[in-house]
Amino acid sequence: MNRSILTDMLGDEYDIMEAENGVEAVSLLQKYGNSISLLLLDIVMPEMDGFGVLTLMNKHRWIQDIPVIMISAENASVHVERAYEMGVTDFISRPFDALILHRRVVNTILLYAKQKRLIDLVADQIYEKEQQSSLMVDILSHIVEFRNGESGQHVLHIRTLTELLLKYLGNKDSRYQLSRSEIAMICTASALHDIGKIAIPGEILNKPGRLTDEEFATMKTHTLIGAAMLEALPVHQEEPLIKKAYEICRWHHERYDGRGYPDGLKGDEIPISAQIVALADVYDALTSERVYKKAFSHEKAVSMILDGQCGQFNPLLMESLKEIEPTLQEEMKGDTDSKANQRQLQNVAEELLRHEDLSASERTLQLLEHERMKYSFFADMSEEIQFEYTAAPSMVTLSPFGAKKLGMEEILMDPHHNEKVLEMFGPDDLCAISGALRSTSPEHPIVKYDHEICINGEKRWMRTIARAMWSADEPPRYMGAIGKTTDIHDERVQMDALVQMASHDPLTGLFNHNYAKQRIQERIESRVGGRFALAIIDLDYFKSANDNYGHMFGDHVLIHMAEQLRKSIRGGDIAARVGGDEFLLFLEYKDEPDMAIKRIFHSLIGKYGDFQISVSMGVVCTETSGTDYETLFHAADQALYAVKRAGRGQYRFYDNTMQEMLSVISPIDGSEKETEQRGE
Repeated sequence: MNRSILTDMLGDEYDIMEAENGVEAVSLLQKYGNSISLLLLDIVMPEMDGFGVLTLMNKHRWIQDIPVIMISAENASVHVERAYEMGVTDFISRPFDALILHRRVVNTILLYAKQKRLIDLVADQIYEKEQQSSLMVDILSHIVEFRNGESGQHVLHIRTLTELLLKYLGNKDSRYQLSRSEIAMICTASALHDIGKIAIPGEILNKPGRLTDEEFATMKTHTLIGAAMLEALPVHQEEPLIKKAYEICRWHHERYDGRGYPDGLKGDEIPISAQIVALADVYDALTSERVYKKAFSHEKAVSMILDGQCGQFNPLLMESLKEIEPTLQEEMKGDTDSKANQRQLQNVAEELLRHEDLSASERTLQLLEHERMKYSFFADMSEEIQFEYTAAPSMVTLSPFGAKKLGMEEILMDPHHNEKVLEMFGPDDLCAISGALRSTSPEHPIVKYDHEICINGEKRWMRTIARAMWSADEPPRYMGAIGKTTDIHDERVQMDALVQMASHDPLTGLFNHNYAKQRIQERIESRVGGRFALAIIDLDYFKSANDNYGHMFGDHVLIHMAEQLRKSIRGGDIAARVGGDEFLLFLEYKDEPDMAIKRIFHSLIGKYGDFQISVSMGVVCTETSGTDYETLFHAADQALYAVKRAGRGQYRFYDNTMQEMLSVISPIDGSEKETEQRGE
């Protein structure tokens, strides 16, 4: 009744969603998120009360984006105080005055709309600052690269590998765990590692041969020059970015055993930022072409570093490089402007989260809504059972197609105790999938599991592929999973269809030429001493069928020809469409091949509609022309050409006289005739 009253009051101005208990409310919040402008919440509700809803809203930070007005008859001061402590914007006691409630709803929505506009403004400013800072660093580093004759990708590669190593090392050793903003700062500073080279003479930087001792001594000064340039900045000396850039500029050529330069630092005396940039710099130098060397392969570069051919590095870094080596190449190739923009958006989010009164920008909300729309569209189009599972609260959200196929609601609370879910999946399979997901790690989050599922009383084998979701906390917390469940039978049908497409001609259903070639060669090699015949069949005057009756009619003639071929051959024979109006036939014979070829030839002649079907055939036997497919095909093709020169409408076996006959035809005339005859 209370919901009905509120809907009547507000329905003309707002889109209303109703939930009759706390569990339904949480489901709607989970599904629609920040598209909800206001939540009107009671305290006393079935299944989960209002404070339970507020607890989950605080846990998931929804309370920061969605204002809550509590409307309740429970107006004791202890309840009101607790509600405000849990983040409600306003508290209205029942019975309420309609005018006052309406005004408070309008004011709250307007207040949050203004706050979101303010957040968007701040986010735009931070984003602009990030872009400008990144742009200036890129320009400066590109100037250095331009003088040094290096590729424009060098700084990007250094930044990417630095980020990969920092993240991996942080998971490997707690001493090196850094926040996302610290990692982003070091990656930005890494672009300045060689700014000192701006003062090195060009003839040394770009010398194609080995440097002399004096030239190498000059080259080594770039570390000190770069550090001095940063140290001499008149402002911003205390900025963390400048301090990190100084460390990297000065010490990125130090080595773990103390044999580097300029200061001979050893072990952990070298800042970890400089150690990682040093390793990234060496890897990219090895895998990139320089004026003095060719590029090494990825495998060779990693091997040289691990073997100590490029100086000594931190053993933990060497282990990290070895462990990320299988995916390193793809990561380096995949680093693009879109990833750079993603990093900038992450920095915006970090900056916003420093302000307790700001939770998310309008830009972020729009991006999330855009991604939600894309997900919904592709989920519907894929016709798969896609799902999202959250551990707290324990809830499964199914894609619309998945819910329809399973005959369930899109949102299922507490699936481990849901009777429908247990009846369909079985408790053992659910526990197995859940246990496998919880046993994953952020680095290896994928689980595959084959199991039976009961749909409409029918048991089917399904495959579930899921990705566990882990928080960014240390240690990471298991938050749930996303995944899909597909019918293994359907997958096999799809695979069979792909195989069919790869091996068969789509119009006639016969083998295509490439696949037939493989099968024929295998047959010849597996039956040494067998007697085989290969025939090329050409449909005479096919062009007139297309010209007089249309291409669709021509297609039907080709399909008819294919069907006649199927009827004329035995199970072990091979029939294929070579292309256009040409077909291929391969058969084994025991006595003489002429009888079989004559029978097949006459079976193909006839009428299709008003079109008179006539064929020309060139035939070759393995006894006369060897057992190599290419040789056989060429000989059969020569026999076919001899038939066409003799007037078409017959078949002939290849013999040596055809080779002599064809040799007197000029190459130009012959090729032109063949092109015309084959309709090309």
